[in-house]
Amino acid sequence: MNLYSINTGHFKLDGGAMFGVVPKTIWNKTNPADENNLIELAMRCLLIQTDDRLTLVDTGIGDKQSEKALSYYHLYGEHTLDHSLASHGFSRKDITDVFLTHLHLDHAGAAVMKENEVLIPSFPNAVYWSNSVHWNWALHPNDREKASFLRENFLPLRKKNVVKFIDGDQHNLFPQEITIKLVSGHTESMMLPIIQYKGKTIVFVADLIPTVSHIPIPYVPGYDVYPLKSMDEKRSFLQEAVDNNYILFFEHDPYIECCTLQMTEKGVRIADTFLLKDL
Repeated sequence: MNLYSINTGHFKLDGGAMFGVVPKTIWNKTNPADENNLIELAMRCLLIQTDDRLTLVDTGIGDKQSEKALSYYHLYGEHTLDHSLASHGFSRKDITDVFLTHLHLDHAGAAVMKENEVLIPSFPNAVYWSNSVHWNWALHPNDREKASFLRENFLPLRKKNVVKFIDGDQHNLFPQEITIKLVSGHTESMMLPIIQYKGKTIVFVADLIPTVSHIPIPYVPGYDVYPLKSMDEKRSFLQEAVDNNYILFFEHDPYIECCTLQMTEKGVRIADTFLLKDL
């Protein structure tokens, strides 16, 4: 197995929304806001290469939305999905599986592309993986998440019959080195892949812990549907991570890809930070 970090670009969101009830005087020290109160975030995906499969975990936001719609996310930087894949010797046609942690647009927007004004799967040879509970949640969104669940990002996949659902503990659908953890504080039934790699356990933490700065228990984004549940899930996961020496792989931290954890008098905090390629 080989793992590759795939940088699909950077974007900006309101810092207050990203840190919920935590005061700006605290979060601004680690995630400084610009003059519009926006903080920098990454859209970092993960590519998993096994003997016969090439699995992309999440896709980034893509570029098929209108210029006005994309302007709300302040996309910046030179990194793109295609450029990042190519830097590792791959293209979209090589992808056999796309694992969508959840269907928010910054995670699943590039699952579908526009070609000659027609919406088609971005990865022509891939099976797309979600789960039925989350899919139905996205199909009938609540008012808080409606702007994040855009049907053009996932319904074309179903029309092309390239979506499969992982329900229950059907971990045998993937190589034995990959298992799945479900969490529901951020959104219903978000899937976190847990990967055994070079004798280490790596967890793609998605929006359970968007950045290193979100490790403290109360640091929960205002976007989370069930913030108290997010806190409980994070508390349980962090203890599990410390006990089992997990490595966390961050999707949204603009600077840090991976970290290990340690228990301190203030609770669980980062130990070491490093790039995935340095493992």
